[in-house]
Amino acid sequence: MPAASWFSRALLPWYRENRRDLPWRATTDPYRVWLSEVILQQTRVDQGLAYWHRFVKRYPTVKKLAAASEDEVLRLWQGLGYYSRARNLRVAAKQVVRAHGGSFPADYTTLKKLKGVGEYTAAAIGSICFGLPEPVVDGNVYRVLARCFGVATPIDSLAGRREFRELAAKLLDPTAPGDHNQAVMELGATVCTPKNPRCDDCPLKRKCIARVSKRIGALPVKDKKAKVRNRYFNYLHVEVNGRTYFTKRSAKDIWQGLYELPLIESRKALTACSMEAELGRGWTSLGRPVRMKHILSHQVLHATFWRMKVPAGARRPTHWIAVPAGAIERYALPRLIERYLAQAAGKRP
Repeated sequence: MPAASWFSRALLPWYRENRRDLPWRATTDPYRVWLSEVILQQTRVDQGLAYWHRFVKRYPTVKKLAAASEDEVLRLWQGLGYYSRARNLRVAAKQVVRAHGGSFPADYTTLKKLKGVGEYTAAAIGSICFGLPEPVVDGNVYRVLARCFGVATPIDSLAGRREFRELAAKLLDPTAPGDHNQAVMELGATVCTPKNPRCDDCPLKRKCIARVSKRIGALPVKDKKAKVRNRYFNYLHVEVNGRTYFTKRSAKDIWQGLYELPLIESRKALTACSMEAELGRGWTSLGRPVRMKHILSHQVLHATFWRMKVPAGARRPTHWIAVPAGAIERYALPRLIERYLAQAAGKRP
């Protein structure tokens, strides 16, 4: 019996009986499936679920999303991180409306032309919504296939990506590609987890090579270790007449399009003297600075927040935006800034 047959026959009944009851699984609407796939990249389901409902309520159709401003979308996305996903979401919605009349293309190659839609997302939308026999390969799929078939080729290598995609395509059930793809991902998310997998509950356990050879902890293999970059952020907390000054991040860097307190980035942590020297004569630091560490996927931000008094008669930069206290919640802020402002206001972050 071919491998695809035993794999699918074992996996699909398990999925249909054990799958989680998630709202995007009750529809084949490509807009809602697409939203779920974009939101759940780098996001846990329990966290992403609330955001999915929020987006569907605010933008029930792709046309509504396409008409939204970037600031609106980023504000709704706030707290999910990886903000390029939110910017791409809006751009792709505009593409669907302008180039496809508001209907998602039912073609894998055309789906990949949408902003932020790569092989994984195109395969998910295509298989679930249009029955396209395209395999989905994500972190969960890598883990299930590596363990089940004992594949030790590094998943972050070109050879590994090619090998796993070919294996996933070979195993795919062409009669139910959407359920098949979701079944593999569901197994990886709920049973074949990175740590403490529930092997006794796995429908593939009898043929799992990693389980038999006791290599579950060793698979999948990752070749490259991501380098972590340390960055030093010095934020200016300036309040004048009940208004706090913010700036909008425009560079192609983390948090592009979000608002933050005016920032000076330095090569190392600054002292009060060096901070005042950096700003110029008359700037005064008020009280002790607040220091916070914020860890991103490949960066560690060492942030220092300085309450500063502006020199009399000083002209503030034109890109500084004065925001009344009651209006701050209208702006999309990085989680780091949210945490600090909540602490500064004596609220629970």
